[in-house]
Amino acid sequence: MADAPATLTPAQSRRLARYRWARVGWVYGSLLVVGLLFIGVFYVAFITSLKTNPLEWPFRFSVAQLNPRYWVTSARLGRIGNDDAWMGGFAEGADVRFEVTYFVPAGMEVSPPQVTISRRNPGSRLVALVPSEFAADFAVSNIRETARRPGSRQQGGELLNGQLVSYELEVRYDPSLGQGRRAARLPVDLLTPRGYRLVDATLPPDRIERRGRVASWDAITPGFLGFTFKNYLRVFHESFDATSGQSLFWRWTINSFFIALVKVLTTLLFASMAGYALARLTFPGRRFLFLFLLFSMMVPAQVTFISNYLVLRDAIGLRWLFKNASLLNNPWGVIISGMVGAGAVFIMKQFFESISREVEEAARIDGANPLQTFFRVVFPMATPALGALTILTFQGAWNDFF
Repeated sequence: MADAPATLTPAQSRRLARYRWARVGWVYGSLLVVGLLFIGVFYVAFITSLKTNPLEWPFRFSVAQLNPRYWVTSARLGRIGNDDAWMGGFAEGADVRFEVTYFVPAGMEVSPPQVTISRRNPGSRLVALVPSEFAADFAVSNIRETARRPGSRQQGGELLNGQLVSYELEVRYDPSLGQGRRAARLPVDLLTPRGYRLVDATLPPDRIERRGRVASWDAITPGFLGFTFKNYLRVFHESFDATSGQSLFWRWTINSFFIALVKVLTTLLFASMAGYALARLTFPGRRFLFLFLLFSMMVPAQVTFISNYLVLRDAIGLRWLFKNASLLNNPWGVIISGMVGAGAVFIMKQFFESISREVEEAARIDGANPLQTFFRVVFPMATPALGALTILTFQGAWNDFF
C-alpha cells in the first residue's frame, strides 16, 4: 500500500506560494520588458516620421507635432487662412495674425525682423515643376512690436541678460492683387540682426537658417493635418505621374501587394515540393544538391545583383526568341528573380523530415503515388511550417527595396 502524501506545513505552503508568484512575476516582467522594447522602437520610428527634419541630432523625443497646443493652433490658423481647419491654405478674406518672441541681448538696438512671403513650391521632386499659386503674389504683410520685457538666456555656459521682444505679424489677402486666387501654403521667412534668438512663436519654425538669423515656416496656416502629418501628405502629393497627374502612391502599394502575394504563392508551392523531394525521395545527386542549397544560402544577394540584372535584361537568355524582350522595369522580373529562396526550401525539408514515414507508407498501401501522397497527405500536415513561411516570405518581399 502506497504511503499517503505528506501534508505541507503553513510555512512551507507560504514559501511555495511565494515561489509560484515569483516565477509568474519573472515571466510577466520579462514579457513586459520585451513589449516595451518593441513599443519603444515603434514610438521612435513614428515620431521620426512626423518631424520636419527626421535626421536631426541630438535626437529629441518631444516634438511639436505631438503637442495638443499646436494641434488647436494649427487648426485655428488653417480656418483663418482658408476656412479649412484640416488642410489650411491662403485664400480670399484671410487676415492671419502670427506672434513671435525674440531674445535681444543687452546693448543691442531693437529692430523688427524683416518679413518675406516666400515664393516656395509646395514640395519637391516633380511637384516643384507643376504650376501653382504663390501666396506672395497676393499677400500683404505687416509686423509691429506688441510687448517688451526684461529676460535672460543661457548660452555657452554663460547667462546673458537682455530683453524679450514680442511682435505680431499680420498677413492679409489683397483682392486687388489676386481676385479669387488660392494658395496651398503661406510660407514666411523672418530675418533678424545677428545675435537675436527666437524664443517662442505661435507655431514652431520648420527651419532655423543662417546661424539663427532666419526663422523659416513652410506654412503659417497649415491646418491640423498639414501641420501634424505633413510628411505623410507629401507621400500622396509629391509622388505622381508627370503625364497623367495622378498619384503614384496607390499604384506603388498595389504593385507591392501583388509582387509579395505572388512570391508567397510560388514560394509555398515550389519550396514545399523541393523540400519534400530532398527529404523523402531518393535520386542521384540528392546529397550534392542539398549541399549546393546550403552553399547558396551563404551567398549575399548583393553579390549576384549584376548577374541577375543581365539575366533579366536578356529575358532569361531568350531575347533572341522574343525580339526586344526584356524583364527590366517589369513586376515579373522582380517576381521571377525571387520566385523561391534556398532558405524556404531548407525550412520545408527540415519540417518534412519530422513527419512519420508510416503516414506515407499507409498512403502508398492505399494506392497513392508520390504526387498524391504529397498533395493529399503530407502537404495538409505541413500547415505550421507553411504558416511561418508565409509570414517570412511576405515580410521579405514587402521589405525588399534593394
